Amino acid sequence: MKRRHFLTSSSAMLGAAGALSQLPTRRAFAQSKAPLTRLSMPPLLDTRATGRLALTTSAGSTSFLGGATTPTAGFNQDYLGPTIVVQNGELAAEVKNTLGDPISAHWHGLLVPGEHDGGPHLPIATGETWRPEIAIAQDPATVWYHSHIHEQTAEQVYFGLAGVIHVRDGQDDARGLPSAYGIDDLTLVLQDRRFDAAGRMVYSASRMDVMHGFSGNRMLVNGQAGATAVVPKGITRLRLLNGSNARIYTLFFDDARPMHLVATDGGFLPAPVALDTLRLAPGERAEILVDFSGGDAPILMSDPGQSYGILQFATDTTLPTRIGRLPEQLDGVLEDLLGAEVNTRQVSLDMGMGRMMRGGGFAINGRPFDMRRIDFEVALGSVERWHVRSTMLAHPLHVHGVRFRVVSENGAPPRPENIGWKDTVLVPGEADLLARFDQPASRETPFMFHCHILEHEDAGMMGQFTVT
Repeated sequence: MKRRHFLTSSSAMLGAAGALSQLPTRRAFAQSKAPLTRLSMPPLLDTRATGRLALTTSAGSTSFLGGATTPTAGFNQDYLGPTIVVQNGELAAEVKNTLGDPISAHWHGLLVPGEHDGGPHLPIATGETWRPEIAIAQDPATVWYHSHIHEQTAEQVYFGLAGVIHVRDGQDDARGLPSAYGIDDLTLVLQDRRFDAAGRMVYSASRMDVMHGFSGNRMLVNGQAGATAVVPKGITRLRLLNGSNARIYTLFFDDARPMHLVATDGGFLPAPVALDTLRLAPGERAEILVDFSGGDAPILMSDPGQSYGILQFATDTTLPTRIGRLPEQLDGVLEDLLGAEVNTRQVSLDMGMGRMMRGGGFAINGRPFDMRRIDFEVALGSVERWHVRSTMLAHPLHVHGVRFRVVSENGAPPRPENIGWKDTVLVPGEADLLARFDQPASRETPFMFHCHILEHEDAGMMGQFTVT
């Protein structure tokens, strides 16, 4: 991969792969004697009173492991960005770029026109400011934002150009949902990152890293390593974002306590769904409710077969317990789009071994991404069925500008975490999706559809479409 220099120091690009054994295990958590470091939430940036949003990229320096620092980047801070709260209505946004390379601000999950989507056709040059006037009109959801410059997305997101957005309507109390930010409503950005022996976060993608996606040897949550999430002795809402470049998580609690799924990428379900495990691919979000009123402090783990720790929890009896029972019903509406489709498209997420060995091979429907080529032309207001097939690996497909329903996976009903509205879905084989295209996108600012393993996206597993 090409090396980019959007940070002020090139030392962030140095380093080698680390061993996966450095990921924390249940035993490592249990034996730790270190004082409890409380997990911090990203700063809250609430736009509801003003209808205005101001973000500025900046180069920073971060000590993740308590020693050596790493050159990083963020929005309004050294690494990552604030949690932005928005509501339906007009939002006057300003995104200023002070870094050495162009960046963009893609609103991943916001249903907005292509001219406001922030994809590769909307770069913000060094010293420039992008000022979209965004009209938000969608159901409450946890969405996110990140830079989306072609061939630079993986590195720019890796070093910090990402953050979370809450679309809220003020009705969570009526739904019986936790809503106190950082107390019983936690925003959790899950990232694996690679560190060298000196404790510096590094990114130097080998050919194998590009083939499989760049994975790390340590877990960060909200940019913090080894922190503990402190919660009240009651029901807590966890807003989970897989912000990793490539790693797929299969989440569960080490004491087998259930998780109740209440929302997927695009909004609430009609009722909570009890899960033992939750699979979360890069770019996906999920909101779950967890009851912390009984038992010891649990650990959120991943990969039951070869488990490693994601996040330690601890309860604090001095924190107010606002929610003591699960809601029986929610108000999510899952529109049945079956029979409404006017067109069926084939989408093949391709990896060709022979071409990969020559430095290429990542494509959609056999063609690598080309900024000048429109792959699909979709009618505004139409419903389409997309039959998606992954080759060689399971690929998470993200479609800009829409939310869709998963009809089937490998001929079977969708997994429980895929029954709601989605904009990103892991495809380990084949999947059928139904999407309504209600947002316009021109040839100048088309929507993207791509694998959300960021190295695959940058290497060509991306297409684009207009909606007119």
